[in-house]
Amino acid sequence: MLSHLMKIFKALLYENSKTNMSYRVPKKIVLIAASTGGPGQIEKIIKALPKLNDTSIVIAQHMVVGFMDSFAKRLNEDPTNDIFVANDKTYLESSAIYVCSGSTRVSRDSNGIVFDKKDSNINSFNPDINYVFNSFLPFTKEIEILSVILTGIGADGIEACKALQEKGSSCLTESQESAIVDGMPSRARKEIKDIKVLDIKEIIEAIREFCS
Repeated sequence: MLSHLMKIFKALLYENSKTNMSYRVPKKIVLIAASTGGPGQIEKIIKALPKLNDTSIVIAQHMVVGFMDSFAKRLNEDPTNDIFVANDKTYLESSAIYVCSGSTRVSRDSNGIVFDKKDSNINSFNPDINYVFNSFLPFTKEIEILSVILTGIGADGIEACKALQEKGSSCLTESQESAIVDGMPSRARKEIKDIKVLDIKEIIEAIREFCS
């Protein structure tokens, strides 16, 4: 009986210690948006990254519900940096990579920056890029943010990247020649003032330089 109570007590202590953990907020964050044609481009970027130091990466890639875990697993085949699916109550840790799905946003509590994730039929996309990226707007004064718009159909993410740029963040997008589908990049080039337009190799180098 006593040993059983001790086990329960230790388990409660462990859960309490997890609740009271604090997570260091990174100095830099890269936000990557992509839709059709994006997984291959993102894979190139992840494989080219150095070991992250005080920089985190958040990926919003439109994908069918149920495929996000396998996408993250595929990216995780490169052991250089840790890659996680941003589930509900996942804390954003410095020097890690997160893949978003559903209606995902970040907020801050006493322990750090935390993801809030819900499966939603309201938003048109999985994930909704504008919803993810807009949630980083309150952090632009303390965190250096680079947003990147890759290949894809439509205009998801454009509104949020404009807002981030207005707050002082940098924004890159693919050139017409580089993008597999030039929908999102085309809208970004037209609607985001002074956006940097690069091919995928140049984007990789710009992200590597930002992360160094």
